[in-house]
Amino acid sequence: MLKRENVLIEALPYIRKLQDSITVIKIGGHAMLDRNVMEDIVRDVVLLHYVGVRPIVVHGGGPEITRKTEKMGKKPAFVAGLRITDDETLEIAQMVLVGNINTRIVSLIGKHGAKGIGLSGKDGRLIVARKKSPQKVLIDGVEQEVDLGWVGETERINPEILTLAVENGYIPVISPIAVDTDGNSLNINADSVAGDIASSIKSKKLIMLTDVPGILRDPSDTKSLISQISVEDVKKLVSSEIVHEGMIPKIKACIKAIEGSVEKAHIIDGSLPHALLLELFTDEGIGTMVYR
Repeated sequence: MLKRENVLIEALPYIRKLQDSITVIKIGGHAMLDRNVMEDIVRDVVLLHYVGVRPIVVHGGGPEITRKTEKMGKKPAFVAGLRITDDETLEIAQMVLVGNINTRIVSLIGKHGAKGIGLSGKDGRLIVARKKSPQKVLIDGVEQEVDLGWVGETERINPEILTLAVENGYIPVISPIAVDTDGNSLNINADSVAGDIASSIKSKKLIMLTDVPGILRDPSDTKSLISQISVEDVKKLVSSEIVHEGMIPKIKACIKAIEGSVEKAHIIDGSLPHALLLELFTDEGIGTMVYR
């Protein structure tokens, strides 16, 4: 076991490399439902802030939206794994993402001694999006087009408000509710939002906190973790369907970010204690690092 002073010495070159650089951190998975896990992650984000990193947090909230929808007596609607977002579901999503999860994270940042500022994609037209076109899905073996409702995809990011917040010592916390050119609200996949923001603001790193150890060669074997992989090799894993389902949006976000301006992207298990610090500040790391 490393002595405490050795841990600090090992972290020093990584801290130096990340000094004054932006790191976008997407919080998802178990942390959305477990307050203790969320608090641990936020504490680590605040530590990053105090050692000179400039974190920007993006969060999801799918499981909590589902839970709140059911609690309000409405049955969540999914087609081929895709959530149908009608008017009422959009209202619930905004309530959960903007009014609940976002404010909770901002409060925790304040509790641990830093200044958080809650934003949705509508603030300062941060995320301008368009409604997704009907998706082709297989239903009982037959391909059909399904309208997902108020679900969007990013058209452009206007990062001025983020730059202003970061330069003034705030940690922005972003919920993935966007606005279209007509002023309508749209719910966007938080993984995609994190990748888009990381690219637009020239983030040095993108960190995806999830419920799995990282990218696995064998999805059924957690010991098959790939610790480092190039963008080209990741694309091969996706095309060969070795990675699938919930990992696809995360990997696509990582690829898009790196093909933009981000140096490296990381996919890690956010439920592990201090996962963020172990991945960023140790030689071995704990998850998968995707590089150019």
